[in-house]
Amino acid sequence: DITGAVRTFAAPEGGHVRALDGVDLSVGSKEFVTLLGPSGCGKTTLLRAISGFEVLDGGAIRLDGADIANIPAHKRPVNTVFQSYALFSHMTVARNVGYALEVAKTPKAERATRVAEALEMVGLQEMGGRRPSQLSGGQRQRVALARAIISRPKLLLLDEPLSALDRRLRQQMQIELKSLQSELGIAFVFVTHDQEEALTMSDRIVVMREGRIEQAGAPREIFRHPRNRFVAKFIGETNLMDLTIETVDEGVATGVTANGLHLCFPAGDLAPGNAATATLRPTDLSFGQGAATISGRVAREVYLGADLHYVITTSGGAEIQATARDETGGAAVGDDVILSYDPARVHVLERD
Repeated sequence: DITGAVRTFAAPEGGHVRALDGVDLSVGSKEFVTLLGPSGCGKTTLLRAISGFEVLDGGAIRLDGADIANIPAHKRPVNTVFQSYALFSHMTVARNVGYALEVAKTPKAERATRVAEALEMVGLQEMGGRRPSQLSGGQRQRVALARAIISRPKLLLLDEPLSALDRRLRQQMQIELKSLQSELGIAFVFVTHDQEEALTMSDRIVVMREGRIEQAGAPREIFRHPRNRFVAKFIGETNLMDLTIETVDEGVATGVTANGLHLCFPAGDLAPGNAATATLRPTDLSFGQGAATISGRVAREVYLGADLHYVITTSGGAEIQATARDETGGAAVGDDVILSYDPARVHVLERD
């Protein structure tokens, strides 16, 4: 549990910057939590504070109820996997993995058994005699993981460990990491700025900005029900529309933008005349008639392989993004089109 975490740094131009500004966060004993946000949002500082590499200026960190703020990094029941892997180039894979046990003077037989178990867990049981320079990037990443889990930590911290891998290998490692976490039965706290990674792997996503938590929740909740503009724009592509409520009828509101685009959505506690900001994902729009429609003309088309991404301009000049599967045919630039959507898919952001 982290309560009221504060960490302040001196800014190069003078003054101070709060990298952590009163952060409260609890992580379950077997939970995969991802800290997500742009560079400088405080996610790595928070990870380093948990690991003991940063000392908080205020607040507390507890593990299983015990305050660990004054316990040095090397004595905390926490291990970290870094982006750089930080392997010893002069040691074999097996010795890299077992180095912490060697330092702790674990008996040689027990050390060999635990190294073998850790290597098998990450699929490198045949490579214990190799040097890191003889491994691929993905294999070096697995060695770093094996080294981190061999001491059986209560919590594993991962600081953008997949960012150096190519896209295909990164996607493979995402699945393997989640499977490994389930097998180990321990908590993972994972830092990334990649929304796809966060959505793929997490039990819970914590979106951060300027040292604060903007929203925390399950991946589907964060994607479908972002709290504010920042979260809505940071998690995937979306259409954000500022509206004035025109009508409310039987729980359905109709709103209009400044350039005349009308949108229907669940009314909630909105009333005519209220201002609201709504978000609608491009994948929730389809070509053709439906429950609710938007008319416009195709301004741009981007081919994305399996998908086609469109920018549609309405008669009032509003731009709407829509995504269609390539095999559906979609539309061509210059075509007049009708886009349909389910009003229930429109999400209204919380009012400031």
